[in-house]
Amino acid sequence: MSLTKEELNKIAHEYHNNDVMQDKFIEDECQFHTYNWVFDNMKGCKNVLEMGYGEGNFTNELVKRNFNPTIIDGSDVLLDKAKSLYGDKVNVAHALFEEYIPETKFDCVLATHVLEHVDEPVALLKHMKNWITPNGKIIIIVPNKESIHRQLSVIMGLQPALDTLGGRDKLVGHQRVYSLQTLENDVIKAGLKVSDTCGFFLKVLPNSMMLDYSKELIVALNKISPLMPKNLLANIALIAHH
Repeated sequence: MSLTKEELNKIAHEYHNNDVMQDKFIEDECQFHTYNWVFDNMKGCKNVLEMGYGEGNFTNELVKRNFNPTIIDGSDVLLDKAKSLYGDKVNVAHALFEEYIPETKFDCVLATHVLEHVDEPVALLKHMKNWITPNGKIIIIVPNKESIHRQLSVIMGLQPALDTLGGRDKLVGHQRVYSLQTLENDVIKAGLKVSDTCGFFLKVLPNSMMLDYSKELIVALNKISPLMPKNLLANIALIAHH
């Protein structure tokens, strides 16, 4: 079943608003290193819908870059946090993604780490298609099941298959991990087209085994990503449009 608003608030308290979660510096750095690709693909956009507030990294960047962002989230805890930080610089919509009907269409929808959480990603993508203008786009980022760290885990017998969900996956509400091919397939099934793909973060070990890595090493593992085959990186991304 899709997560309820109550379950989303529980995740907000246990992970997003939990300052003792030790792997956040890894996840935050990974988000920072998607900005160039994401915002290069947002040139000419103004009205942006961000699906899920999360740690607030993208919201902060959208505000800094003078976009007009709307945040949709099922967690009122996270939306209250966003409003307390940004006031009238952001619009908020307290709704589950599957139920959301915007008053106006958007130039761009940011769906970063969304599709791995929902019951029916193709149905949601069909719904999202109605949120964008005729020339609008949907920017999607999801975890990659073919990441080197997952392949090593299977080889070492630490997990039975590439798409096995680990402890962290379950903590943050993941229902699946994608390959680049299965992500493209879902987008095409929803009646959308793909114009660009990308990969991020050369992840060699699970987060739990990288907690003593220096920030410099995490940065380097992100910076080397453009030199690596995208299907081996920890996160994969694409641009979807009408």
